[in-house]
Amino acid sequence: MASLPLLLLPGLLCDERLWRDPAAELAGVAAVHHADLTRDDSMAGMAARVLAAAPPVFALAALSMGGYVAFEILRQAPQRVAKLALLDTSARLDPPKRRLVRQAGLTMAEAGRFAGVTRKLLPQLVHESRVDSALGDEVMAMAQRVGLDAFLRQQRAIIDRPDSEPLLPAIGVPTLLGVGEDDRMTLPEETRLMHDRIPGARLHVFARCGHLPPMEVPRETAAVLRDWLTAT
Repeated sequence: MASLPLLLLPGLLCDERLWRDPAAELAGVAAVHHADLTRDDSMAGMAARVLAAAPPVFALAALSMGGYVAFEILRQAPQRVAKLALLDTSARLDPPKRRLVRQAGLTMAEAGRFAGVTRKLLPQLVHESRVDSALGDEVMAMAQRVGLDAFLRQQRAIIDRPDSEPLLPAIGVPTLLGVGEDDRMTLPEETRLMHDRIPGARLHVFARCGHLPPMEVPRETAAVLRDWLTAT
């Protein structure tokens, strides 16, 4: 068993199912902990709740919105993060057009028009080859489990999040950056920007993969995370 426990942060409208398969493969090398990001409406609140329940020192892996929380954890308690893995996320604030889209979605949900993840939205989340598949159905079911109230809290936190780009040069722990080659939600250029700014960061691109590598290519995700966890 590795000395470092592994703490996993999910994305927007994601629960433990996001990391289920890689986590099962990594159980032999790390004690795995899943964080709950459904109960707070700010990045500061999410990070504080995660830290209150987390081991004293841990390896931190996060996807998408979870990456925004990871940056906040680095602000609040950098000494507790021994290794960092950021998948399909961005350090920068949303561009104005994306912010407007988020705000419109939040307004619709507040008015009672919450659809979760629809079949129409799936191409933004998974590779086109997986849209009409059991995996696509699982992504939609996961969003429904997380539900409206958590979505409202999460989207408010995302809209109001701080800019994390200034943090990047100061990250001093072994860092893995990963992105789906065909991610349409968080473009690969965002990951490459972080790769350029974080000293010594390693970059992995998941071929024929969208925004959700832990679900789309779980064995590859587990292999990449295992290498990162066990590297000295």
